[in-house]
Amino acid sequence: MLPFFEQPVWSLGPLTIHAFGVSVAIAAWYGLIVGQRRFEYLSLDAGLGQQLASWMLLGGMIGAHLFSVLFYFPLKLREDPWLLLRFWEDISSFGGMMGGLVGALLFFAARMRESAWAHRLAYLDVVAFVFPGSLAIGRIGCALAHDHPGSISAFPLAISLESRDAQAFYVSSGNSLPAEAALLGFHDLGLYELLYLSLVVLPLFWYFDRRTRPAGFYLAAFGALYLPVRFAFDMLRVADARYAGLTPAQWLAAILLFVLPLATLGRRTLAYAIGGTVLLTTLWACWSGS
Repeated sequence: MLPFFEQPVWSLGPLTIHAFGVSVAIAAWYGLIVGQRRFEYLSLDAGLGQQLASWMLLGGMIGAHLFSVLFYFPLKLREDPWLLLRFWEDISSFGGMMGGLVGALLFFAARMRESAWAHRLAYLDVVAFVFPGSLAIGRIGCALAHDHPGSISAFPLAISLESRDAQAFYVSSGNSLPAEAALLGFHDLGLYELLYLSLVVLPLFWYFDRRTRPAGFYLAAFGALYLPVRFAFDMLRVADARYAGLTPAQWLAAILLFVLPLATLGRRTLAYAIGGTVLLTTLWACWSGS
């Protein structure tokens, strides 16, 4: 198993900088720079694309916090309603994705109202092409901070609970320790997602890019590659809020797996087939978690 270590922290006078914050900043910078180059490569209006990215980035920041607070920490919100306005606290990657999509729809309505859906989709597809790289960089911060500790396991890539610091961290995350915890470890879901994005999704996207793809291809491809795996990873979560046996992210994944193929590719048969599979998986998860 992998050794436990605490998140790197740097102090600059009155400021305290965490590795997670640095990774998020680099992820945003990467997305904006690579996205601009992608817009130019595809002969799209890079200025318009950067405006779209800015709207999506702002929407993502708001959505990440609101989704986390409303669905993962409703009890904290009841005790402290002002938490809703402290956007630097409690964020959710899935909430950020949904907020970014809402930001894109608002941008299209405000700035590209006369454009055809296919033209809008071409701009959105650039974001979808760049996003896995940004997400992978962000997951470096999650892995360094062990932001998403999962269930206890003897899996070789689990984080060892041998040290007292590791055990204290795991308990502070709202989890309980079995008697044999020192011989085991915990699933680090941020690390797993980083590995999956880096070793599977990004290489596949680079391979797909060897040919010209229709608008919407990368949006649908990301959904097909990421959402089922994220659904499965969330099965390993322990302290997360659940509704009918599923985490909020799993519910969103199930919905998006049905909607994305229909919205981007227009292939109803494919969308319904995916939707049926997700429905059966959801019912199974609810039954097994009850």
